[in-house]
Amino acid sequence: MTVHQAQGPAIRVQGLRKAYKELKVLRGVDFDVARGSIFALLGSNGAGKTTVVRILATLLKADGGTAHVHGFDVAKQPAEVRESFSLTGQFAAVDEILSGRENLVLVARLRHLKNPGKIADDLLARFALTEAGARKVSTYSGGMRRRLDIAMSLIGDPPVIFLDEPTTGLDPEARIEVWQAVKELADNGTTVLLTTQYLDEAEQLADRIAILHEGRIIVNGTLDELKQLLPPAKVEYVEKQPTLEDVFLALVGKDGDGKHRTSLRTR
Repeated sequence: MTVHQAQGPAIRVQGLRKAYKELKVLRGVDFDVARGSIFALLGSNGAGKTTVVRILATLLKADGGTAHVHGFDVAKQPAEVRESFSLTGQFAAVDEILSGRENLVLVARLRHLKNPGKIADDLLARFALTEAGARKVSTYSGGMRRRLDIAMSLIGDPPVIFLDEPTTGLDPEARIEVWQAVKELADNGTTVLLTTQYLDEAEQLADRIAILHEGRIIVNGTLDELKQLLPPAKVEYVEKQPTLEDVFLALVGKDGDGKHRTSLRTR
C-alpha cells in the first residue's frame, strides 16, 4: 500500500450503481468512511444496504461507479481487498458442535497463524467469553454467539470489518452486549461499516450516519448534523416515563451499559 492509500479513507464509494433487470437497487451511491470510525448505513428493508456490503466484499460486481477498501480497488484488486476486511453477516456463522474456544482456534489455524491457542484465549477475554470458552456454542445465548462471531472475524487483525445488521433477531439485552463489542472495535482502531434498520442502533454507535433510500444516499453526517436538519426543539418540562427497554433491563438486572443493578430504580 502506498502512503497516499494509507492516508485516505478506509472505504471510498463513488457513483456506485447496481440493478437486477428493471429493478435499480443502487442509483449512484457516494460515501467515505474515515479510518478507525464507525459508519452506519441506515435504511429500511430492501434499501440496498446489503448490496453495498456485498460489492465492497467482492461478492457482487457493480454495474457502475467505483469502490475502494483500505486503498484497494474492489473491481481491479479483489485479492488485496479480501485480505483487508472481515465480514459478519446477519446470522452468526459459528459451529455449534464446537466450543467457543475451538471455533476460534479452528479459524486461526485455517489462516495459518502462529499460536492459535493464545489468539483464541485473547479474543475470549476481549469479548468477555473466557468462562464460556470451553462450552459448546449450542449452549450460548444469542448475544454470546454474536460476540463470538465478531471475535472470529477479527482473527488476523483486519483493518476493516463489515457488520451487516449484526443485531437482527436479538433481544434487548443481547443487542447491548453487541453494541459494547462494536464500540470496542473502533476504540482499538478497527474501521467499522455497520448496516442497520434500527434508528437507536445508529444513534448509539455511529460516528457518522448515512441514510440510504431508494438507491441513493439522501443524507450523510454526524448525529448532531442530522438533528440540525429539523427545526429547533421546543423546551417543555414533562415527567419522564421509563421506556419498555428501561423496564426490561431493570427487571433482568442490567442497566444500559450492561452492568448489573442491585435494585429496580424508581422514578
